[in-house]
Amino acid sequence: MKRVILAGIAVAALIAAAGGGFVAVRGHLHSTEAALVSPAAAQASDDPIYFQDPDGRPFYSLTPRKTTDGRDYRSVPASADLSFEDEPAAAPATAVATDRKIKFYRNPMGLADTSPVPKKDSMGMDYIPVYEGEDTDDGSIKLSPGKIQRTGVKSERAEPRVIRTAIRAPGTIQLDERRISVISMRAESWVQKVTNVTTGTRVTKGQPLMEIYSPAVASAAAEYVATITSKTTGGQGLYGRGSRQRLVNLDVPDAAIAAMEKTGSVPIAIDWLAPRDGIVLERNAIEGMRAQPGDVLFRVADISVVWAMIDVAERDLGSLALGQTVIVKARSFPGREFSGKIAVVYPQLNRETRTARVRVELTNADSILLPDLYVDAEIETGSPQPVLAVPESAVLDTGSRQAVFVEKGQGRFEPREVKLGHRGGGYVEIREGISEGEPIVISANFLIDAESNLKAALKGFSDAGAQP
Repeated sequence: MKRVILAGIAVAALIAAAGGGFVAVRGHLHSTEAALVSPAAAQASDDPIYFQDPDGRPFYSLTPRKTTDGRDYRSVPASADLSFEDEPAAAPATAVATDRKIKFYRNPMGLADTSPVPKKDSMGMDYIPVYEGEDTDDGSIKLSPGKIQRTGVKSERAEPRVIRTAIRAPGTIQLDERRISVISMRAESWVQKVTNVTTGTRVTKGQPLMEIYSPAVASAAAEYVATITSKTTGGQGLYGRGSRQRLVNLDVPDAAIAAMEKTGSVPIAIDWLAPRDGIVLERNAIEGMRAQPGDVLFRVADISVVWAMIDVAERDLGSLALGQTVIVKARSFPGREFSGKIAVVYPQLNRETRTARVRVELTNADSILLPDLYVDAEIETGSPQPVLAVPESAVLDTGSRQAVFVEKGQGRFEPREVKLGHRGGGYVEIREGISEGEPIVISANFLIDAESNLKAALKGFSDAGAQP
C-alpha cells in the first residue's frame, strides 16, 4: 500500500510540474483521492494506474486520453511504475567451498598493507585473500593462470648449444718486418749508374738496381782472380777461399763473383741486384754520389704477405687464442674478404684506448693490401663444443649476481642463482645453477621478480604484525 500511495503522490507531483500540460478529459479533473484509490484497485489486477504521452513527453493523465493527432496515451501498470521504496537486500553470495585456509588479506594495489580480516581500501576495493601455500618458504613464487596469461610469461628448456661470438675490431695493414731488405754498402763506394727504378716500382729478385765502384771491392776481386788464375795455386781450392770470403763479406752479389770465376777478369763496376721480389719503398741512390758504409741506398719490401694489426678491446682479450681464424675486410674493397690466423697477441696495452694489438698474417697475392690501409676484422671466438645455454632474456643480472626463474609447474616459479659463461647469438652459457631440460622463464621474468619482491615484503609485514 505504501508503494501505491507514493505512486499516486508522484503522479500528482508530475501533474503539477507539467504546468498546464495536463488537460482534463471530458471537461473535469480527477481528485487526488481518486488518484490514490485508482492505483490501489489496479495494482491487484495489474491494470493501468495512469497514462503517459506516447512520445515519452512529460504529459500524464489518470484516465485514457488521446493526443492532438489522435493517438492514445500509453498505459502504465503498477509493475512498470517507478518504485520509491527501498530495494530489498540482495541475498548474500553463496560462499565458495574451499579447503584452503586464508592466512591474511593483502592490499589490492600492491601496497605494503595487510589485514587479518576482510576489508576495503580507500577506493572501496576489496583486499585480496592470501591462502596457505601461496607464500611458501622455499623462495618460489606462485602466480594465477590469469596473471601468467596477462603478463605473457614464456618458458624454454635449457639445452646444449654451440655458442660462437664474433669480436669486431678495426685495424691497419702493415708490412711484414721479415720481408723488408735494405741495400747499403759495407765499404766506401761510388754510384756509377742507377737503373730505371723509382720509389713504388715493383722489382724481382736478381734485377739490377745500380752499378757500384768500390776500391775495397776492386782490391778483393783482383786478389781473388789472381789466386784462382795462378798456375801455382789455381788448381788448389784452399788458396782462393780467403779471397772469396772477403768479397762475400763486402756483400758482393753471388752473380758478380760467379762472373769473375768464369771470365777471370776484374770488372770496374759491379751490378748491385735486388735481393727479393717486392716494391721499392725508398730510393736514395743518385748517379755519381759517394756512399759511405751503412748508407741506405734502396729499401725493398715483399708485400705478398702482410700483417693486419688489429686493436682489440681489453674486455675481449680473454676470448682470444693463437691460431683463431680472422676474417679481414678492407674498406677500400667492399665485398672482398681475406682470411688469416692470429699469429701474435702483443703483451702491451694501450693506456689511452684500452686496447691490445693482435697480429694476423694475410696472403696478399694480388698486392691490393697496401701499408696503412684501414681494415675491419671479425674474430670468431667460443668453443665448437655445445654447452648448456639459455636465451639472454632469461637472465636477471644485478651486476653482483645473476639469476633465472625455473618453472616448477602449477604456476610456481623458483629463482635460481647461476654462473654465466660465454655469450653469443642471443644465448648465454650457464656453467652452474640449472640442469639440462629444466624450463626457464624467458619472457616477463622481471614482472615475476617484482611479484616475488612484493610478496616477500608483504610476508615480512605480516610476520612483523603477528609478533606481540
